[in-house]
Amino acid sequence: MASGGEGPTDGFPDWADTSIDLSSPGLAKASASMLDNGEDFEVLDEDDDDDDLSELPPLEDIGTGRTPPARDDTQAPESEQAPEEASDMPQAAEEWLDVLGSGLLKKKTLVPGQGVESRPRKGQDVTVRLKAMLEDGSVVEDNPSLSFTLGDCDVMQALDLCAQLMEMGETALIMSDAKYCYGPQGRSPDIPPHAVLTLEVQLLAVQDAPDLELLHGREKIQLANRKRERGNFYYQQADYVLAINSYDIALRTIDSSSKVNFRPEEEAELLEVKVKCLNNLAASQLKLDHYEAALRSCTQVLEHQPENIKALFRKGKVLAQQGEYSEAIPLLKAALKLEPSNKTIHAELSKLVKKHAEQKNVETAMYRKMLGNASTTAPCKDKAPRSIPWKWLFGATAVALGGVALSVVIAARN
Repeated sequence: MASGGEGPTDGFPDWADTSIDLSSPGLAKASASMLDNGEDFEVLDEDDDDDDLSELPPLEDIGTGRTPPARDDTQAPESEQAPEEASDMPQAAEEWLDVLGSGLLKKKTLVPGQGVESRPRKGQDVTVRLKAMLEDGSVVEDNPSLSFTLGDCDVMQALDLCAQLMEMGETALIMSDAKYCYGPQGRSPDIPPHAVLTLEVQLLAVQDAPDLELLHGREKIQLANRKRERGNFYYQQADYVLAINSYDIALRTIDSSSKVNFRPEEEAELLEVKVKCLNNLAASQLKLDHYEAALRSCTQVLEHQPENIKALFRKGKVLAQQGEYSEAIPLLKAALKLEPSNKTIHAELSKLVKKHAEQKNVETAMYRKMLGNASTTAPCKDKAPRSIPWKWLFGATAVALGGVALSVVIAARN
């Protein structure tokens, strides 16, 4: 449930067809149904495989899968506000509390705690004892001491939401729909898809989260990696909103000011983690069609690593989506120069070159049409002035004849 990553894996035969087993004790890989196709090139960074993008898994260091699933984009306000609204409601023993008002997440106090004032607050670190059971009573998880940051979505939503309503020392029973647990994917092999879970939770400890300014280099690296791995999990669950949230938390951790001096190797490692988070953040933003945000993320990566292939490719993709082919093509050419054997870049570059040529042909035809219309109307302007001298000629002749006649009349009278 809590995020935890294993070491990087090697030797994926084809990143576009790689599958995930989130239940494996080693490094888990992404589910084939979740993977992006080769055209999208939506792979995330891998620690040891940066030299061959064609064989990358979709994420960097996927955890063991004991983490919560995806949720709808519209759940963010519900999960943030509903527990606070319910926090003032009485929690008599043996009575179910409808946490979100939808009947999908309910909590019942088994053993009362130390009072409402002892409830944890968002941002604090909590430690709980957790037992998770299926509807048939089979235990799928039994953790005597699970620690996480409240409100950071470090664990399944059902636990994160209900822990905010628990008092110190309280033992509660939580009944949750799959939506707030492991969703339609489940967790192979013990939790089937769309499984309703019952959680027995005891709140053991609450403490303030560590001051980021006082963290040593290794501590900050570990914390940022935990948040990044959590984002990787949500990406695999196709919950890109929560993935972005986790990557943002990791980046805030990395960029926070520090009162502790870091060793050069720690600074370098923090930069590597930051680049991974930014690349993964861009991939998630692209999934939500947040092109401007993805463009900013890619640009930040290239400021640190101008030859980062993934950032070059994704930035090119974003610019292509915006119709900026003349800017996108050089980026893909730069990526292809760094990875000449990458078929994905070859295919995308060929497609963009073709689109750019079509765009130029359309523009050329339009310009020719505009110029052609101007040339056909030009003779009309030339003919008009040529008719003016004839009018003047007739007018002048008439005036002359009138003058002659007038002279004759005057002469006759004289």
